Amino acid sequence: MMKFRFRRQGNDPQREKLKQDLFAFNKTVEHGFPNQPSALAYDPKLRLMAIGTKSGAVKIYGAPGVEFTGLHKDTATVTQIHFLPGQGRLLSLLDDNTLHLWEISLRETSSHLEEVCSFTLPGRPGIESTSATRVTVLLLKISCDQLCLGTEGGGVHFLELPSLTLLDTKALLQDEITQSLPEDYRCGKSLGPVESLQEHPQSPDKILIGYSRGLVVLWDQTTRQVDNLFLGNQQLESLSWERSGKTFVSSHSDGGYMVWAVSSSSPRTHQPITSIIPYGPFPCKAINKILWRTTELGAPFVLFSGGMPRASYGDRHCVTVLQDKTQVTLDFTSRVIDFFTIYCTDNKKEFDDPTALVVLLEEELVVIDLLTTGWPTIPSPYLAPLHSSAITCSCHISNVPTKLWEKVTSAGQHQSPPQTHVKWPINGGKNLAPEPKHNGLLLTGHEDGTVRFWDASGVSLKPLYKLSTANIFQTDCDHNDSLGQAGEEEWPPFRKVGCFDPYSDDPRLGIQKISLCKYSGKLVVAGTAGQVLVMDLGDEKSDHAINVATLDLLQDREGFTWKGHDRLAPKNGPVSFAPGFHPIILVQCMPPAAVTAVTLHAEWNLIAFGTSHGFGLFDYHRRSPVLARCTLHPNDSLAMEGPLSRVKSLKKSLRQSFRRIRKSRVSGKKRVVVNSPTSKVQEANAQLAEQTGPHDVEMAPVQRRIEPRSADDSLSGVVRCLCFADTFLRDGSHHGPTMWAGTNSGSVYAYALEVPSQEKFSEQSVEAVLGKEIQLMHRAPVVSIAVLDGRGNPLPEPYEVSRDLAKAPDMQGSHSVLIASEEQFKVFALPKVSAKTKFKLTAHEGCRVRKVALASFGSVSAEEYSENAWCASPTWATYTCSACQRCGRRCAMTVSARKTSAA
Repeated sequence: MMKFRFRRQGNDPQREKLKQDLFAFNKTVEHGFPNQPSALAYDPKLRLMAIGTKSGAVKIYGAPGVEFTGLHKDTATVTQIHFLPGQGRLLSLLDDNTLHLWEISLRETSSHLEEVCSFTLPGRPGIESTSATRVTVLLLKISCDQLCLGTEGGGVHFLELPSLTLLDTKALLQDEITQSLPEDYRCGKSLGPVESLQEHPQSPDKILIGYSRGLVVLWDQTTRQVDNLFLGNQQLESLSWERSGKTFVSSHSDGGYMVWAVSSSSPRTHQPITSIIPYGPFPCKAINKILWRTTELGAPFVLFSGGMPRASYGDRHCVTVLQDKTQVTLDFTSRVIDFFTIYCTDNKKEFDDPTALVVLLEEELVVIDLLTTGWPTIPSPYLAPLHSSAITCSCHISNVPTKLWEKVTSAGQHQSPPQTHVKWPINGGKNLAPEPKHNGLLLTGHEDGTVRFWDASGVSLKPLYKLSTANIFQTDCDHNDSLGQAGEEEWPPFRKVGCFDPYSDDPRLGIQKISLCKYSGKLVVAGTAGQVLVMDLGDEKSDHAINVATLDLLQDREGFTWKGHDRLAPKNGPVSFAPGFHPIILVQCMPPAAVTAVTLHAEWNLIAFGTSHGFGLFDYHRRSPVLARCTLHPNDSLAMEGPLSRVKSLKKSLRQSFRRIRKSRVSGKKRVVVNSPTSKVQEANAQLAEQTGPHDVEMAPVQRRIEPRSADDSLSGVVRCLCFADTFLRDGSHHGPTMWAGTNSGSVYAYALEVPSQEKFSEQSVEAVLGKEIQLMHRAPVVSIAVLDGRGNPLPEPYEVSRDLAKAPDMQGSHSVLIASEEQFKVFALPKVSAKTKFKLTAHEGCRVRKVALASFGSVSAEEYSENAWCASPTWATYTCSACQRCGRRCAMTVSARKTSAA
């Protein structure tokens, strides 16, 4: 049973201990792609990958389920990260010029990522500007005992590892390099910052130093002399050695790269062996990074990012893979952060033989198989971009039956057959988490009209299946695809890679609400243009026409004209559907406003849906409407404009806001109407002021005043929640099917349903009769409705009792209905609908409710003990403080609440 306490009472130690065992909320895992990645690294020995972010986070990934997260003390961008191969250590450089050493340490039978020490390069004596010592590039020696730091002032400094001790005697300043340059190359110009540092692959004591101006120097640390000078004149971007150490490649700001020969006989080289601008001759963007990888069986790989023609394709985000005469331009939809290749790092081997290319983008991670013909993409077992198209809604299904799980998995495999048999290459570490006992599904609705199914059973979120609703309607998708295919034949040889696609062909396709019955496989998908799709899960391919039914929620109400978007026109004739979810019927709400609530009862073959105009009840077995109720208020003008045309109402919204402010200022001067809702709120606030007086401050908690809501507010008719329940509504002796609907104005409608038995579904139709109507005093939006049985437990889901999957609800005791609004939770007894108890969340906690869910919580100390409770997800709220009430002004006191509340 639920208890709501309104005054602080003495704490019961036994109850407090029990609450800790039941409601021990802990953050366990993060799903999705890291926000704003900024750096990338790879450990070839431990086969681990690290990603740094702009918020200062460092995330390490290995085999599926192996994840570490570290957070710097200061919120600064991670600009570079480097592994100490095989040691479980990591170096990170932040944009505040600090260097940090991290270590994976074992603690309590599990590994953790911890910061060991940090270092800041001190400024040079006599130089006021700190920019000269700003680190631009890091080089970790193969021996892992020394770290080289290139700076903006052109100097190279050395640190001893792992202590991060500065070796002053080994520092190389730009003046020493300048002395070795010929007179005609100096010209009084600075060499610029150090852009690249590369260790000689065969001689560890030699370092290749590249300066921004274009000069490249091969420096011998032992003799402290310049072995070779490569006098380039084009601004340098990056360097990469060929494995033998006889040549290296440099990339430049003009979109070209050069191959240089290293020879002891010619210490000064003025011209490279080859100089190529791959996408010339017109001006091109800079090649930011380039890699040269040799192969035993063929020509070497040249991989680089950037270099696109500036005028034609300057806005493209590309990585080019070039081998002999084969060239592919990998075209991504988000910015390239960094990339690396997985190749043979054994010094005894003669060739690199790369196997995979890993590209970190701003919104996703892509891995390319370099062994298979055509260089296909390797599916990622984690780091899938949940936001590949903007997420508009989500739904989590726990304890998924094996039959449904296998069907969804099979449909996904048929939909996306593997293009390569190469396994995921980043597979270091061992996942110590036990195998999940139950399968969990996460369904996400997206702006492009897709519903994606994810495996949320374990640590890694794995994509299973994608359902697209765009092929049901007449859109411009097919036309755009044909245009994209025609462009692929042109130069450069673009190839679309990755799944991140933030653009939608038609905003009306956006998915707003999802409801899935895990026992019957029925799925309801509702969209932005009032489309409600009822779908069934099938194993075979299907070709059939789409059945369409229209439901007018206005019921020929006069005085309202829809000014928003048109409905989506379904395709004519048969439509082909692959194995997976197939549409049974399309229910079109009129006007075609966005669907704001939906619910499904597969055992009764009923769906209920709501918009900003009202709600409807539909029998998808007989394909006939049961009920349509308009909830519009005469002043609901915004409801007729739709979500895609709200710009017109901005001025009106501002006017209404200022009117409410002026009204609150002079509310104390007006004569109070005794029976008005406003007067009741004022009386409650007056009683609240008395309760929180000096003599009773220890008895009552601090409560905040709540502004009354007007019945004339726009969008008051929006349906926020819907609910089916088998309960007592007409009288206390007969129970039956009911449907409940809650609106934005605090109204609740309860309907008694006459549902025929399973044998008579085809003969009799469902009937609905209005049984009760509730109006909350504060008119706060109703966000959730749940019916509780005689023991206070939530009613079981459809099919759970009939299939012996759950206990039958208690039908002997009196039922209750829990109505959760944005501001309070209130329990009513059924069938009289008399108030039993309530909890004013907004007044007590200073927040407003966004979502509510009923859940069963098991004790961590006693497996057989559990309690049912409601979980509320609050959001920020703004209130008027007491001082403003007295002085007549209005200021904002904003209270932030981010934790989940449970009672």
